[in-house]
Amino acid sequence: MPEPVSQIPPVRRVPGDVLVHLRRARDHIDRHFADELDLDELATTARLSKFHFLRSFATVYGITPLAYLGERRVERAQDLLRTSNLTVTEVCHAVGYSSLGSFSSRFRGIVGETPSAFQKRYAVRGAPRIPGCWVFMSGLVERRADPVTGADGIRSNPGEAPR
Repeated sequence: MPEPVSQIPPVRRVPGDVLVHLRRARDHIDRHFADELDLDELATTARLSKFHFLRSFATVYGITPLAYLGERRVERAQDLLRTSNLTVTEVCHAVGYSSLGSFSSRFRGIVGETPSAFQKRYAVRGAPRIPGCWVFMSGLVERRADPVTGADGIRSNPGEAPR
């Protein structure tokens, strides 16, 4: 009696020229993770239609673009919680979340513990922590560009009135 042939799902592939566009979008997420990003903006960055971009990104990276964005934000939050004396709320806003509840829920889902428990665990080790004011001053937390003053907070034309 012949053995049954197992049903292996076909491997889905993405054309090589699409990979360049997907990398562009992934790099955009990596650089601008603290900004508000949506699927339309990422698809435009990748120069693909929204749904084709979503399917292709998930096929190549094994995760949706917005889930990748969430993971990137949590990775940065872990760095800040380990090394700085910022509060969980300050870290939440620094990595691009506007809701502490959403941040805590996503953090716990990825890391397996709450942000405050994660921070306490590293605080016990006694490693020197970077003061929060230094973190913000030196640009260790990404600044959001202000449309009036520009990215550095200085008006390009001092005589120009605020909009």
